[in-house]
Amino acid sequence: MGLTRRGFLSGTGGFTAALAMPGAIAAEGGTPVALVARERSHRLPGCEAPSALWSYGDAWPLELRVKRGRTFVAGLRNELKEHTTIHWHGVRVPHAMDGVPYMTQDPVLPGQSFRYEFAPPDPGTFFFHPHCDTVTQLGRGLAGVLIVEDPRVEGLFDLDRTLVLKDWRVRPDGGFDAFMTDAGAGKAGTFGQLRTVNGGAAPTIEAAPGARVRLRLVNLDPTRIPVLGTRGAAVTIIATDGNACDPFPAADWRLGPAMRADLAFTIPAKPGADVAIEDVWGAKPFLLARVVASAAPVRIAAKPPAMRLPTADLPNPVLRGAERLEFSLATGHVDPALEAWAKESGMSLDSLCLSQKIFWSINKQAWPGMSHDKKVAPLAELKSGRTYVAELFNTTPHTHPMHLHGHTFRVQRASKSKLRPHWADTVLWRRTNAWRSPSWPGSPATGCSTVTLSNTRKPG
Repeated sequence: MGLTRRGFLSGTGGFTAALAMPGAIAAEGGTPVALVARERSHRLPGCEAPSALWSYGDAWPLELRVKRGRTFVAGLRNELKEHTTIHWHGVRVPHAMDGVPYMTQDPVLPGQSFRYEFAPPDPGTFFFHPHCDTVTQLGRGLAGVLIVEDPRVEGLFDLDRTLVLKDWRVRPDGGFDAFMTDAGAGKAGTFGQLRTVNGGAAPTIEAAPGARVRLRLVNLDPTRIPVLGTRGAAVTIIATDGNACDPFPAADWRLGPAMRADLAFTIPAKPGADVAIEDVWGAKPFLLARVVASAAPVRIAAKPPAMRLPTADLPNPVLRGAERLEFSLATGHVDPALEAWAKESGMSLDSLCLSQKIFWSINKQAWPGMSHDKKVAPLAELKSGRTYVAELFNTTPHTHPMHLHGHTFRVQRASKSKLRPHWADTVLWRRTNAWRSPSWPGSPATGCSTVTLSNTRKPG
């Protein structure tokens, strides 16, 4: 017989109350959750006055907790002065619920509402954000966390907390700076001036000595890539982008934009001992959170189960006969037709005084005007139920995240760095990297990334 929640948590001294972020909303039974997108005041650390954040609720960050496989309903009310939508990042949702304006739904105009309804098929750590004017709306804070709980692991952890990492383009007076600059957009991104965790300074979290802790890290920042470091305990990653994995050491894991990592560890038994989670990328580590042992030790009546999650319930890609796709990331390109015309005419593109801002392209194709209402031809057409191997070539000197809507893919390997195979919905497209699938022995040795894709979107 497995260890019950009652037996495992006996003697925890009340720490079961700390199984979620303060202010988390339990969305159950199909009862709609009201998400009202509007401007709200929030004082960011070190600012002289509150900032005008955009949010879905009074708490920032807002956290919703739902049960795997149960119907979840969210009613979005737009009280902003511009249109918006909600994309459920990493969640395998029906196409109509994916939140991409002009593609999966019409934009939700100011004063309008939209009903999102789906049953999340996978447990894990996810988040939601707008897909309209994303740079500005996300820059002002319009995002939330979606935790899909798995009844199979109820009682496994004494403490389950979410840590949302975000930089802010904010001045000391609380006002916002431009969320994107040309210099930043053409390089590694426009970095913020203020780093926060859950909208404030790095938190100190209390837990009982011997408590078993789960920290869910969510990187909401579109630019910064923390490199994880830990002190005080053996900390493992038990899920990548919400997908359960065999536990492995958290040290040196790169948490790119929109990526998530679930950490697990046991607090030392000595009162006062602490465990630190840091970003060790820079010359000086940046503290993300401290968990301190306090109060009475946890008393466990039986040997607890290992801190690992049930295997992710995802269809394994069938590599035999899989079609290979190639995508090349480069700096901006003009319209190929215009490029060909200029070449035939003997003209240089510089002589045309082109003023459109195109910073990046994939296979020499860019999305015109950075607007969803101007559609381009698809780079590829994939068939439902088939497996594809995608080789991603990064010809630029910068690292970029790559995200597939509504799908979870298997990351195979990298040519120039040690990369553990794992399930993901977002992956860092690193400079001159090559992730190769064993199915393709003729793949180039440098400059590409390879992931395997199968049709994992929930039908509809």
